[in-house]
Amino acid sequence: MPPTISGPLHAEAMGLPEDPPMIFVHPNPLDSACWIFQMAHFSTWYRTVAVDLPGYGRSPTATPEVTMGEIAEACWEAADRMSQGPAILVGCSVGSAMVQHMYHQRPESVRAIALSGTGYNPVKAHVPKRIAEYGELGLPHRYSHTLQDLSPTFRETPLAHWFAELFVERNDTADVDTIINMFAALGAPEPEHADLHAPVMIITGSEDNSHQRAFDLHDRLPDSELVTMEGTGHACFMEQPWVWDRHLLEFLDRRGLRKTSA
Repeated sequence: MPPTISGPLHAEAMGLPEDPPMIFVHPNPLDSACWIFQMAHFSTWYRTVAVDLPGYGRSPTATPEVTMGEIAEACWEAADRMSQGPAILVGCSVGSAMVQHMYHQRPESVRAIALSGTGYNPVKAHVPKRIAEYGELGLPHRYSHTLQDLSPTFRETPLAHWFAELFVERNDTADVDTIINMFAALGAPEPEHADLHAPVMIITGSEDNSHQRAFDLHDRLPDSELVTMEGTGHACFMEQPWVWDRHLLEFLDRRGLRKTSA
């Protein structure tokens, strides 16, 4: 475990331990529970593992010196603890950046990657804004920040507010300083996209601020596909899980990566 992280990351798992792993990494400001629909659905074919990043859910804290690479190491440790074999990596937002770091650390352990809420964004102008918000407002800001990750239509629904309450209810085990440290780590340069040779599925919401940048990322990745979910925001997998899951399953079928019964 990197010395900048105070202990092993917490993770939840579903499915058979011997099934091929599918590892989920959440966006800011959510935690692993945001993947509740995907964890249940994809456990039909995979050992699904959702990791809490440092400072979120039940995971430990991280120091200001923590890097994306060190967090990626800790994510691999959690995945190895709960599953076995090469994995499909799934991320949203900072989770999308994290799984790319994970690939560069262990490319031989990655069968494919699915990215949401992401794009090519070398400037990361949002990082200082988020650091200032959490410095001023603290953990309660997670509620309004969660709603900002959703499309204007969906954020008015009871389900959107249920999700926001779910994450805030876990603030007693979250850590605002670590959340700020995570944003600072996210501001570092991204890994080289041209060196990422795993098949990649990019699922982008039309109402996401990152939507146009997703096409730039698609152009930079050697083996990627992209699909747009109309009317959805940054966390499109939460808004329309039935659509998001179908897109990923079809991609996995095209690549011969879904387990079939004997």
